[in-house]
Amino acid sequence: MKAWQEALLAWYRQNARLLPWRGEKDPYRILVSEVLLQQTRVEQAIPYYRRFLERFPTLKALREASLEEVLKVWQGAGYYRRAVNLHRLAQRVEELPPSFAELKGLPGLGPYTAAAVASIAFGERVAAVDGNVRRVLSRLFAQESPKEKELFALAQGLLPADVDPGTWNQALMELGAVVCLPKNPRCPNCPLAAFCQGKGDWGRYPLPRRRKAPEERLMALVLLGRKGVHLERLQGRFQGLYGVPLFPPEELSRREAAFGVRSFPLGEVRHALTHRRLLVEVRGALWPGEGEDPWKRPLPKLMEKVLRKALPLLAHEGVVSLPDAEAHGVKPL
Repeated sequence: MKAWQEALLAWYRQNARLLPWRGEKDPYRILVSEVLLQQTRVEQAIPYYRRFLERFPTLKALREASLEEVLKVWQGAGYYRRAVNLHRLAQRVEELPPSFAELKGLPGLGPYTAAAVASIAFGERVAAVDGNVRRVLSRLFAQESPKEKELFALAQGLLPADVDPGTWNQALMELGAVVCLPKNPRCPNCPLAAFCQGKGDWGRYPLPRRRKAPEERLMALVLLGRKGVHLERLQGRFQGLYGVPLFPPEELSRREAAFGVRSFPLGEVRHALTHRRLLVEVRGALWPGEGEDPWKRPLPKLMEKVLRKALPLLAHEGVVSLPDAEAHGVKPL
């Protein structure tokens, strides 16, 4: 084993964070943690990890639950496609297969997540290359724009022969998460500083991917009925969740006519998605229909923002806000 590999492992043994999934060998629990960490920072993921496993402690429990219940438990973690895919995966297999190749074919499991589960849970000698590992290896070997396949081949070739592959993968990921940061890396504290070819010019390795997410303008129509808000089952990026009607501005008159209302503006909400930014004009109207309490349904974060914008203003117009609204941070004006 090379000196830098020994240095990394020694550092990891001394500095690895105490996380609820660290040291875990149950493949299902490892899978849940890795899926959560795809788009959620560690500190934010911990309470969702515990909440999800408290309700769905096994793959069987997840399989027997409805998608709506799964989404409700996932609520707040965002990127709901992850929960949808976990539920789909549970319908497909009774237990997780032990190989990288088989795992990679399951819903929502890309090369990184499949490799992480295969190496940590089953000890398969396969490299797990996430954004942290990409950054560490790019700087260590001074590679400005490493291609995905080349980087995986490099990482695969670096797996030490006499070290548990799951431990090695986690050591590389941990270094990228707490020391080899995207901005202002803690180079003086890095166990690989003496071996790093990109030291002193960390901004070049890897070169940043400059992408500005386009902005999309939408409208949200909050219809307050006799018993609550009108909700719809959402499609597209929010499939399986609930929310108020969300549509392009040019559809406003048609939507108002369909519900027999004339709406009024309640403000704007901004929301960032992975590859898109949303600017949503929130409009409201009193509606002769029934409606329901939205807090009992699984809502995307965007819809929580919309309701928080709308309900106090509707209350200010003389309408009593919904039950449990204050428990969700909604206060009358």
